[in-house]
Amino acid sequence: MLAGKRILLIIGGGIAAFKSLDLIRRLRERGASVTPVLTRAGEEFVTPLSVSALAGQKVFSDLFDLTDEAEMGHIELSRAADLVVVAPATADLMAKMAGGHANDLASTLLMATDKRVLIAPAMNVRMWEHPATQRNLETLETDGILIVGPNKGDMACGEYGPGRMAEPLEIVAAIEAALADGPLKGRHVIVTSGPTHEPIDPVRYIANRSSGAQGTALARALVALGADVTFITGPADVPPPAGVNLVRVQTARQMKEAVEAALPADAAVFAAAVADWRVASESASKIKKDGKGSLPVLEFAENPDILAGVSRMKQGRPALVVGFAAETDDVIAHATAKRARKGCDWIVANDVSPETGIMGGSENAVTLIREDGAESWPRMGKDQVANRLAQEIAEALS
Repeated sequence: MLAGKRILLIIGGGIAAFKSLDLIRRLRERGASVTPVLTRAGEEFVTPLSVSALAGQKVFSDLFDLTDEAEMGHIELSRAADLVVVAPATADLMAKMAGGHANDLASTLLMATDKRVLIAPAMNVRMWEHPATQRNLETLETDGILIVGPNKGDMACGEYGPGRMAEPLEIVAAIEAALADGPLKGRHVIVTSGPTHEPIDPVRYIANRSSGAQGTALARALVALGADVTFITGPADVPPPAGVNLVRVQTARQMKEAVEAALPADAAVFAAAVADWRVASESASKIKKDGKGSLPVLEFAENPDILAGVSRMKQGRPALVVGFAAETDDVIAHATAKRARKGCDWIVANDVSPETGIMGGSENAVTLIREDGAESWPRMGKDQVANRLAQEIAEALS
């Protein structure tokens, strides 16, 4: 898939820079050419000689190298690749990208490029969780920057948590997804994922146990087939996939607005576990105990039915609308009735009874219900379910 592809790899300064050497090797094994750019901080962790030897190309590092400017120039260098990859993407590099700074070769290339950019963040867990980094992350996502990782794990500093750079093969997979040219190329697919959080007061909310793993895996599989995916996710436990147009929401009403804003689409897959109800009147302040044993009374209102609304559209309805049905008993009967009631084309039904371990777990066992009948699939990993469903969608849209 990467044969003949040109990757501009920017290596930031951090202990994870050593992984960039293996990343270069993995990319070249797959036929890609790698043009390396090493920041000054990156040179503290890996040497230009090592990077150049693995890439088989000169390492670029100096914005003001007049020879390089005569030969190629930073503008041409930034646009000669098929994809720009930043690995590791440090907190400093992310801040420069979010703020539009261009004071060295790496940041200037990122400002000057007209190609897609994929970053693999890597930093201390406290730096990753810092409000400034999270603001920068949100800005980069809004700007369309593709993001892979970071993963949770032990840090070089001895701490544990999110901040470890994605492994080289994970980054390779994200690069392949970003450069995919498959059967869904040119097709726009909306995927909703994760739970929704419906506020009770400023500190409490109604939610469910959905991790967002299945919707995330499906979006990743669709991107790998070349689809332009708008990924609308509630507060999920898993990081979003690379290569999607990411929209983060909290509530069912926000998800509905995001779906409507993303239309038109060739297909829409509603994998999110949207809360059926919300508190009718959210309290503006924290609800307190009265000290007398009295219990608060919550009045509920029904949330909008996003699946039914899109399925029943008279104009601009996607050619394929797929719903998910998480059931705990009479799974196929309830899911079949849901398909008819909502008006969608397909329903993906699964048994989320506690004993199955499916909701929040790594595996799924689904039944695909269409107008012409139901097809039960064996229990398998959620990535495998996603790949199979993505293939079904590609065939339906062909």
